[in-house]
Amino acid sequence: MSNIKKENSQSFMNNVTVILISQIIVKLFGMVYRIVITNIDGFGDEGLGFYNVGFQIYTVLLAISSVGIPNAISKMVSERVALNDHAGAHKIFKTAMLLFSVIGLATTFVLFFGADIFAQYVIKIDGSQYVMRALAPSLFFVCVSSVIRGYFTGMKNMRATSNSQVIEQILKCSLTIIFVYLSVGLAPEIMASWANFATSVATVLSFLYLVYFYYRRKSSIKEDIANSTGETITVSRKRLMISILMLSIPISLGSIITAVNRVIDTATVSRGIEIAFSTVIPAHGSAAAIFNPTAEQMTKEIARLSGLLSKSDILYNMPLAVNFAFATVLVPSIAGALAVKDYKEAAAKVNYSLLVSILIILPCAIGLITLAEPIYKIIYFSASEGYELLQLVSVSLIFAALAQTMTGSLQGIGKVFVPAISLLFGCIAKIILNIVLIRIPSVNIYGAAISSIACQFISCAICFVVLKKHCKLKIAPVKYVVKPLIAGAVMGVAAVGVYKLMMLVLNTGFTANLIATIIAIAAAAVVYFFLVFVLKILSEDEVKQLPMGNKIYRGLVKIKLYNAE
Repeated sequence: MSNIKKENSQSFMNNVTVILISQIIVKLFGMVYRIVITNIDGFGDEGLGFYNVGFQIYTVLLAISSVGIPNAISKMVSERVALNDHAGAHKIFKTAMLLFSVIGLATTFVLFFGADIFAQYVIKIDGSQYVMRALAPSLFFVCVSSVIRGYFTGMKNMRATSNSQVIEQILKCSLTIIFVYLSVGLAPEIMASWANFATSVATVLSFLYLVYFYYRRKSSIKEDIANSTGETITVSRKRLMISILMLSIPISLGSIITAVNRVIDTATVSRGIEIAFSTVIPAHGSAAAIFNPTAEQMTKEIARLSGLLSKSDILYNMPLAVNFAFATVLVPSIAGALAVKDYKEAAAKVNYSLLVSILIILPCAIGLITLAEPIYKIIYFSASEGYELLQLVSVSLIFAALAQTMTGSLQGIGKVFVPAISLLFGCIAKIILNIVLIRIPSVNIYGAAISSIACQFISCAICFVVLKKHCKLKIAPVKYVVKPLIAGAVMGVAAVGVYKLMMLVLNTGFTANLIATIIAIAAAAVVYFFLVFVLKILSEDEVKQLPMGNKIYRGLVKIKLYNAE
């Protein structure tokens, strides 16, 4: 590998590391506050259910208004920067800021004034409108914040995104816990609305930080613009707005479909549970007992079961957040490489990112499957029901993470519609399975988890087929599939074995379970890390591209796992 290629690869992985660390911090704080509020008296599964379903409508509008912004802006900016047109890059930024300020205000008004309609007629869970109104102001601030993040990401500066997200999540975590504690004694839906109001406050403060971040760098931005040697874009602001929308809308489509699918998911869950809940089948096989629950009983049961499902989301989203770093950095990196016609470098980044994604996500999924019950007993000590849902959705985690990485790759090479189309087919399968499975009393809410596996598998398969056709993927089955599965399987056996052994020694109780789980996770991590290098899944160059890769490589040479150069 030439020195230039090494520098490019190291810069790429450094950017991945910045985003990766911030995402870990963000999700850890997110997990902390969700765990804390779930265990607060009066909140529980029901409060989490209201929190979750109200958030889903917000997510749809968020996806429509802002999700595609960072990747779209970063792609356009990185292309202009690669051509040394900093003036054009800044013009894109200013135009996008004006455009998405208007869009953000519009979606804020829609959510605030349409909350009753969404709650009573779309998801059929009365009370969730309070959550939506509490979230409405954050739509505008997320929109404008996303433009600033996208601009700096396009210039290969990941600090705007990472710092602002960490600040926002720390504020969100602390304020959510404070607001929920202050609302103890109120109805679960009101407690949930206060929890989400904390999100709005946190997004405002995060936006103020980004404004500060921009103005601190304004002089260097002006200097770059003055020193631009590339031919700048001369199109009108109106034409540029259309260009931004034409790029951001396809990128957003995947997130919009996912968000709409979650709303449809909730709607089918609520209607399916209504059918299942009205038919109780006794344990000894006698005739089914039919009863008509009140509207209040029905709402509470739907909220409770939705809360059970959302509990798994907290743990499910953590590995995806780590993997998200590749999807974020891939878009501007590949777009920049293609802008100067470096196709080999673009393909190399895609191949390497897919391999590392597999090595990250596989142990996470296997770990959640094997240790789901003890993990639930730790983090949901006062509401530990539903760990089987986590085991099911963890299977879909593998496909979701790979699709996430491939989405970044496809967007980078200009195939922006493919992720959305793949998700659309997956979501259609999920809706059909939801309708069929959830209404079966013995399956119930687990039908939503089963359908998630089918959804993510279909989406992943379609993305892979298209990416393989348009990019020089070098996916060796032994390297990418067989060896990682062997390492993951051995790790899973080690995790279960160590946990059971520790429980025999420590007996029972919360403390015993906590210690046994931590030791089992630590032992599993060591086993997996060791096997990855014993099986030589990563080549010497691939090891060196990792964060602190040279140090890792020298250590592996010392213990004779790799040969010295």
